[in-house]
Amino acid sequence: MKMKKILSLLLALTMVFALAACGGTTDSTDADDATDAAEAETTYSIGIVQLVQHDALDLATQGFKDALTELLGDSVVFNEQNASGDSAQCATIVNGFVSSNVDLIFANATAALQAAAAATDEIPILGTSITDYQTALELDDYDGTVGGNISGTSDLAPLDQQAEMILELFPEAQNVGLLYCSAEANSVYQIENVEAYLEEAGITCTRYPFSDSNDLATVATAACQTSDVIYVPTDNTAAAATETIDSICRPAGVPIVAGEEGIAEGCGVATLSISYYNIGYKTGEMAYEILVEGADISTMPIQFDEDVQKKYNAEIAEELGIAIPDDYIAIE
Repeated sequence: MKMKKILSLLLALTMVFALAACGGTTDSTDADDATDAAEAETTYSIGIVQLVQHDALDLATQGFKDALTELLGDSVVFNEQNASGDSAQCATIVNGFVSSNVDLIFANATAALQAAAAATDEIPILGTSITDYQTALELDDYDGTVGGNISGTSDLAPLDQQAEMILELFPEAQNVGLLYCSAEANSVYQIENVEAYLEEAGITCTRYPFSDSNDLATVATAACQTSDVIYVPTDNTAAAATETIDSICRPAGVPIVAGEEGIAEGCGVATLSISYYNIGYKTGEMAYEILVEGADISTMPIQFDEDVQKKYNAEIAEELGIAIPDDYIAIE
């Protein structure tokens, strides 16, 4: 009898341990399922600050949103705000993003990037429509990677090829006017480089800087009086005022070569341009790598759109009697 009791006790204990083991396995599976569900339900909050509304920047923002929406579906929420050309407003917008602790900030244009960089060194910041990050962020040591919490994409098309475009289309030109906003660091950077290329080719260059849209008409008028051709870089203030520029330069018969397609479409004859949608989309892919795949933003180099194209404005070219080579594509 005593032996039977011992065997019964051992059998009971074995059943208890077996049940416990089964219960542990069930709990572990439930925990894994709960973790997977939590990851699937993660919603990423993205703050978008855009300096000003115009076609190029709008396309970059759309490309960014499209990329993340395709990759994350309903798991991403955008807080999109436009500073209407006011750099101070960029700072206000970004500070709001920091206060609400967004997961990432998308800064579209130089002033937006500068405001974001000043506001936080912790939240990942991806810039786009930035010509030169070293100039924009006043970096002393720059090797193509910003470091810290900042990376992004550039809208820079090769400046030497832009200068060559001026020489190709207007071989008789002797005086080139450089029209740009002096308040935009990246515009100054482009002007300095294009000026150097043209002067090396024996062309006389004259700078016509304007401080903001209020004095643009006066400066553009002065540029038309002394220039055979005018060069306008990827300049946000100019891009938002192409109608003003066109109303002055086209009647004066002075052609414009632009740094990007939006400006060329509004007032230029030709451009060597990248796709702003493409660089925005590429920035969205970078955001996914950071948010979901755990990529280290401090090691991510600035990326570029490699698909650079020669384009022309058929209407203005025809009106000014300018012959366009066959390898140029008409802006649609």
